[in-house]
Amino acid sequence: MSTTFIRAAGAPREIGRAHGAVIAAPLRAFLDDGLTRLNHLTAEPLSLPELLPSIAVYRAEITAQLPDLAEEVAGLAEGAGITEDEAWLLQLRREVMGYSGVPAAGDCTTYARVAAGGPPVLAQTVDQNANLDRNISVVHVDRVGSPRRVLVLSFAGLLCFMGLNSDGLAIGLNLVTDGEWRPGVPPYLAIRHLLDSAGSVDEALEILAGLDLSSSRNMMLCDREKVVFAELQQGRLRVTEPAQRWAVHANHYLHPDFIPQDRQTAFDRISSDARTAAATEGLAALAPDAGPEEHFALLCKAPLCIADRGDITLERTVAAVVLLPAAGEMHLRPGDPNLALTQVFRV
Repeated sequence: MSTTFIRAAGAPREIGRAHGAVIAAPLRAFLDDGLTRLNHLTAEPLSLPELLPSIAVYRAEITAQLPDLAEEVAGLAEGAGITEDEAWLLQLRREVMGYSGVPAAGDCTTYARVAAGGPPVLAQTVDQNANLDRNISVVHVDRVGSPRRVLVLSFAGLLCFMGLNSDGLAIGLNLVTDGEWRPGVPPYLAIRHLLDSAGSVDEALEILAGLDLSSSRNMMLCDREKVVFAELQQGRLRVTEPAQRWAVHANHYLHPDFIPQDRQTAFDRISSDARTAAATEGLAALAPDAGPEEHFALLCKAPLCIADRGDITLERTVAAVVLLPAAGEMHLRPGDPNLALTQVFRV
């Protein structure tokens, strides 16, 4: 499976235009396929006009907090030849879908490690529904006036899903559910802002604490020296820095302050526990100097890798990613990672 690679440089609007221009035809097809495939997932069909009031509220929140990214969304619309409302919908699909809009059996397993005798690494499975592996892009961002470059994994015009920057900061994420989503900055855009703005885990956490996010997530952050995970819930942030300098996270809260608000179903918790245990055991067995292919071998195994069950509404592993922040490299296997060749991108 091929991955579209996009180089985008300049001011925010120019970056958006470059991004949109490269994937204009696929974006148009994606928008026309059941309204970004949302109508393949929901019980009742949605329409763009009925979503416009909600989009407007989110757009105002994002523009107030992250004006550069709002400009980039406008540029994306121009480059792709779509409306700005459509470009905003591409950023807000997960918020529109909600945390419990469809059944789940997996939703990303992430781990990171900074070990003596080996390179820092952040790795994860990317579990999504809606056949999003057909719409994977990797975007290299070089913003004018910025001291750093950014490399992100993207789906269908999304400004960022996860990624790393040239300062050696890598960020991955997991869905966690607290049942209290609201207008604000979507976590995907927050990650992009952190990669644009921070050169280390500590700088990223300081910036993250000042953002008003829309929905619950866990973010795994790794630089050359430190691994933390930052759980977000209803405007609150809890950061855990493991003493062993490695961490594993799936889709249930780990911080005691947040565990009582976890709204994961019992079935989903079984999957999350199993993936957490398998990733913990597998990571412990990997040598400190293990390379990307050895990490992929772990990510490709069940239960970490979620198989395609032929149902568009069910999440499955649509990519596996190994980030090497010190080397500035993203190693990607798009689609089912058991069937894909590794592609390497450098920031």
